[in-house]
Amino acid sequence: MKVELLTCALGAQISDIRLSEAATNDDMAGELNELLLKHKVLFFRDQDMTDAQHAGVARLFGELEDHPLANSADGEPGIIHIWKSPESPPERYENSWHHDATWREIPPMGAVLRCVECPPVGGDTMWANMELAYDRLPDYIKDDIADLRARHSMESVFMAAKPIDERLAMKDRFPDPEHPVVRTHPVTGRKSLMLGAFATHFTNHHTAKRVRFGQDASPGRNDLMNYLLSQTNIPEYQLRWRWTPGSVAIWDNRCTQHYAVMDYPPCIRRMNRATIMGDRPF
Repeated sequence: MKVELLTCALGAQISDIRLSEAATNDDMAGELNELLLKHKVLFFRDQDMTDAQHAGVARLFGELEDHPLANSADGEPGIIHIWKSPESPPERYENSWHHDATWREIPPMGAVLRCVECPPVGGDTMWANMELAYDRLPDYIKDDIADLRARHSMESVFMAAKPIDERLAMKDRFPDPEHPVVRTHPVTGRKSLMLGAFATHFTNHHTAKRVRFGQDASPGRNDLMNYLLSQTNIPEYQLRWRWTPGSVAIWDNRCTQHYAVMDYPPCIRRMNRATIMGDRPF
């Protein structure tokens, strides 16, 4: 197995490996787990896999979960199709920084994404290291956000274009959870920023130590939220991956955010994804 670093912040490309064999090779599976904890995103080229093999690789990291708004592949419930074409609906949700499914009480641990077909240019995906983003915050910001919590929702993102009855029914099914702004990784113990596109507001910002008078509340929390959200925009925390058919990415959703760049319509982009169950953030 050859490991090549892609940036100073995160990401490694793994070569000289047949990823589909990892599901039946305990040594290889253990090494991939260690590499994922170290580099946060792993990349592979020229991997020929079936959906069943794809799901098998993902299950090395945990049980798989379904997405309520994405259909599973026929015969393989652990795989969803994220397929775009010139005939796809005009709503575009890819182009925003986010942790996957923080609108759930227990967001995913991570995911395995495989490119089936992609545009000749464009349609890249970017990742950002949210541990590095937290580490480099000024100390006074770290002190201020140490106990801060935020509400997360998919209502104003995935569901915004839906009819109101469908939107409210989904909200009943997935009530908006509250998560810590500073998350601790359950394996490494490292702290990271946990916000992203699904975060709507802080739930415990309006306290005496932050707000002198009522007029302080809105600008204070909005400025802080926007500042923390903007950390993903810093190039020193990012990497950008150019897809080719047969390439695979595995990422740790607990300490990274990602952004699917929407610069390619009208084109076909077909990606298959397995999402891995996680732990309650703390």
